[in-house]
Amino acid sequence: MNSIFDDLLALLTPQKVLGDPRATGEGVRIAVIDTGVDVERLRAKHRATVECASFTGAANHPSSSHGTTVADIILTLVPAATLFSADVFGSAGTCEVETIVAAIRHALDVWKVKVVNLSLGIPEQKLQQMPRRQALLKVIDEAYYRDVLVFAAAHNDHPLTRSFPAVYSSPLISVDKALFDHPLDYAYRLHDQIEFEAHSRGYLGSFSREPATSWATPHLSGIAAKILTLKPDLKPFELKTILYWMAKTSL
Repeated sequence: MNSIFDDLLALLTPQKVLGDPRATGEGVRIAVIDTGVDVERLRAKHRATVECASFTGAANHPSSSHGTTVADIILTLVPAATLFSADVFGSAGTCEVETIVAAIRHALDVWKVKVVNLSLGIPEQKLQQMPRRQALLKVIDEAYYRDVLVFAAAHNDHPLTRSFPAVYSSPLISVDKALFDHPLDYAYRLHDQIEFEAHSRGYLGSFSREPATSWATPHLSGIAAKILTLKPDLKPFELKTILYWMAKTSL
């Protein structure tokens, strides 16, 4: 005989939740902290609300199409979401820990987002200085306590290389790549501090069809935004639990 918990959890299926026609991302604010985005291209394709800010001291001139591909994945899943792009690379194509921390803090304080997508990784050697590491971990913790869920990409060479903040997995959700058939397919497979695997191909950009953790992460961010559309007041631990249970039922 099924328990009451079995009956309740049977209702929590990806098909019922993610397939709900109301799960469009409406009302959900998402920050993409990346290379910057091609705003006109995104607006032309999705008719989306996109706001940009540069944290490199220069105008928004994406150093690559990476951020645009990431943003496009999210808007493909949740076209009604409000998307904020933080350019932390600039035209040089490099970024510092302090720049990422400033962008996350801006997303919390000014943009008031509910989801932060970090399709990037910081090599461990860049965090050998303790103040840098503490500043990054502090802002990730602060996001959690302010009911903002951070999604971070595992390193594409994982597990040969450790990459922050994905390995700091408790208050955020770390995402690895997997060759799922459908954009809404994902799984919970804990290995070496990486918790989830998601669909890892994009739709826009010259390298988007190459499987990468950078493309897997916004797929799971978009799935989370779908859930938040249906219940905006979810706490990060509640949302993480829902993702976990739906992944279990989908395996």
